Amino acid sequence: MTTQQSTHHDNVEKQFGSQAKAYLTSAVHATGRDLERLSARLAAFPDAYLLDLGCGAGHASFIAAGRVAQVTAYDLSSQMLEVVNAAATEKGLHNITTRQGYAESLPFEDESFDVVISRYSAHHWHDVGQALREVKRVLKPGGIFIMMDIMAPGHPVRDIWLQTIEALRDTSHVCNYSSGQWFSMITESGLISRSLVTDRLPLEFSTWIARMRTPEVLSRAIRLYQESASAEVKAYFELQEEGSFTSDTILAEAQKAE
Repeated sequence: MTTQQSTHHDNVEKQFGSQAKAYLTSAVHATGRDLERLSARLAAFPDAYLLDLGCGAGHASFIAAGRVAQVTAYDLSSQMLEVVNAAATEKGLHNITTRQGYAESLPFEDESFDVVISRYSAHHWHDVGQALREVKRVLKPGGIFIMMDIMAPGHPVRDIWLQTIEALRDTSHVCNYSSGQWFSMITESGLISRSLVTDRLPLEFSTWIARMRTPEVLSRAIRLYQESASAEVKAYFELQEEGSFTSDTILAEAQKAE
């Protein structure tokens, strides 16, 4: 691993470790149409061994645990994993185990999992291409990968606006990707794209900021940047007076060749 990667990973762990419990109780993360779609899709894999890559506070893992045989919740933050363990015990989910590490270097044998999922994590990965190659490696032949994340609009002005407010809010943010970029990265990794669903996600400003404990000076910078946005940007993101806005989301499914 390069020094640059190591420094980024340290920053991610620092950013999210202290916020672990906030993510467990976050309505944005605990609910959503993407989780409903995930639950419905996983019903087809009752005997599966599943990896939740970048599990965060574990909401996708908890959904998966009710559908598949075994879940490995994997994250860079040890404090996130502590929250997942405690919540899984409280929920009586005994088929969840946790493991710590980076997305770009998975500590698992080749062809270990039937399904790999990832929700709201990929925009923090230092090297998405390498992470996807690792996903392919640990998937069994015919196994599936389901990725859920905030999606870039694929339009220069809107993309820059979104990436700017995301980076001001969270210094560990790397990039939100468009649907076209996801298609390209999935294909380049050797996986086969199977389906793609987009949606819209309203984000309430005060809780969005509080989740990351964004410093006041950066919160003010976001508000100033929002106020200076063009009419086109304000309309697209449904920007509200108090700062709340709506982002695009993506749910993409890919498969490893048989």
